[in-house]
Amino acid sequence: MKLKHWITTLTLAVAAVGAAGTAQAQQFFRIGTGGTAGTYYPIGGIIANAVSQPGKLVATAVASNGSVANINGILGGSFEAGFTQSDVAYWAYSGTGTFEGKPKAQDLRLISTLYPESIHLVARKGAGIKSVADLKGKRVSMDEPGSGTLVDVRLILGAYGMTDKDIKAEYLKPNQAGDKLKDGGLDAFFFVGGAPAGAIAELASSGAGIEIVPLVGPEIDALRAKQEFFTPDTIAANTYQNVGEVKTISVNAQMVTSAKLPEQVVYDVTKALYSDATRKTLDNGHAKGKLITRDNAIKGAGIPFHPGAEKFYKEIGLLK
Repeated sequence: MKLKHWITTLTLAVAAVGAAGTAQAQQFFRIGTGGTAGTYYPIGGIIANAVSQPGKLVATAVASNGSVANINGILGGSFEAGFTQSDVAYWAYSGTGTFEGKPKAQDLRLISTLYPESIHLVARKGAGIKSVADLKGKRVSMDEPGSGTLVDVRLILGAYGMTDKDIKAEYLKPNQAGDKLKDGGLDAFFFVGGAPAGAIAELASSGAGIEIVPLVGPEIDALRAKQEFFTPDTIAANTYQNVGEVKTISVNAQMVTSAKLPEQVVYDVTKALYSDATRKTLDNGHAKGKLITRDNAIKGAGIPFHPGAEKFYKEIGLLK
């Protein structure tokens, strides 16, 4: 009995040493995403499968609370990479916006820009809102306190010389804002997210009568020159029922990492992300996957690229 017990212990010990050896050879690459019902999580799963290399790199998508949680996870070492909005990445890196008063996340680095998250200014039909300037004195929801949207909206209002005080500001979630607009208690609301957004699609198909107001003109151009994470964007006609094409701006969904990660690891991940095999998986896997292209990879950067990603983009001629 004792001998058998000793052999079992020895076998387990040898197995543990073997596993430790394997773990050292393999690089674990945990990607912080978002809630399981959102877009970040399924996209993260597709990317994790695409960039994993047997025996070399094991990538996994991890559900999280989104942009801010992912950045904190990367800086704290619980994630190797994560998804975030480009504006949130910029604020973390520069210690501004939602990160005002916090230490600058100077180790934050960009792997790639994935797809646009459009800024929607949804107005009630007949409210006389054709541009941001028309919001003066109107009942407008700017999204909830602590949201990236709220900071974006204040920047947009600021470009037109306005603040919360120039409008009758409310701070509601998009679904609540949609209900209130439908009931006539609100003139407009802002929402940032990939189009089509569920709350707005529901509103448009309910016959509530909405318009999506373009975000264009000299004020927006000046804002973009100052805040480089804003990118020109178009919401295609009929993305929402009875709404034509809308020119707007977007922030981008981005994949970020830490400067501490080895150059070779990030180079391998970036190269795998833009391989022909991954292209097919992204095209067939999720509506937003089609937008994860080489052309979008370096748009609206806002923070420095990781040297590994930069090396790949220089190789394929995207960066000089």
